[in-house]
Amino acid sequence: MERIGFVGVGVMGHGMASCLVAAGHPLTIIAHRNRQPVEDLVAKGADEAGSYAELAAASDAVMLCVSNSKVVESVVAELKPHLRPGMMIIDTGTSSPDSIRRLAADLAEVDISFVEAPVTGGVKQAAAGELGALVGADETSFEAVKPLLEVMCKTVHHFGLPGSGNTAKLLNNFMVLGIAALVTESFTKAQQADVDWQKLYDVVICGSADSGVLRRIIGSAVDDDFKGYVFDLQSSLKDIDYFCELSKSMGGVSPLAAAVQDMYDQAVSEGHGERLISELLAPDLIDKP
Repeated sequence: MERIGFVGVGVMGHGMASCLVAAGHPLTIIAHRNRQPVEDLVAKGADEAGSYAELAAASDAVMLCVSNSKVVESVVAELKPHLRPGMMIIDTGTSSPDSIRRLAADLAEVDISFVEAPVTGGVKQAAAGELGALVGADETSFEAVKPLLEVMCKTVHHFGLPGSGNTAKLLNNFMVLGIAALVTESFTKAQQADVDWQKLYDVVICGSADSGVLRRIIGSAVDDDFKGYVFDLQSSLKDIDYFCELSKSMGGVSPLAAAVQDMYDQAVSEGHGERLISELLAPDLIDKP
């Protein structure tokens, strides 16, 4: 798997693709709505394909970093007629476990391996090659893809067959999104109660409520920078929806999960889907008493 095709060189994908180029992998990318990352990668040595047929022809494995399961399914459907037996598709986004299992079974019928490897970490970790990967694949495919993932990740763990990686990722994301909901609501109430954010933050990080989420959101917000947590609300809602779908399949959605889902759903319904989680504390969005 020396030659890698890459679909989705956006905010996260650009850093991941840059790591592959730096490691010496021949990389072929396809047009993205934002030309800047494409042009940057081409300047670093990547090739740009004009079609999925060209991308598949130039690759031994194709890596995806796209927004949701529907997009993954659409891209795979366009790629499938051009794939050769023995190739591999690697999905690095957060997807529905049910969708992953269906795709893996469908591609296995034409001797294409499907590996899910949703990642933890943000833009900085992607650029530095310090992500974490939660892999769902058969044992043979995992051993084949592990060296490739280690180019982009400092931690790579195999959770089982396809579907298991995203099950683990959704558990992670539920914790993250739940903590973010608590942090933004707590500091909203702090403002309404005239509690100084900086003083409160300084004390909180000394205790058990400290977390990476808190530091990324409030560490910047105290300086009037509401871009500290680079993950948008639309993507947050997608992930909590997938988590609730998973929970329902295992017996039911808890009141806590439903409350977290409602918070993100309200923000998106009000037209803020493209804004970041940390912008829930921005002056124009923060709840007023």
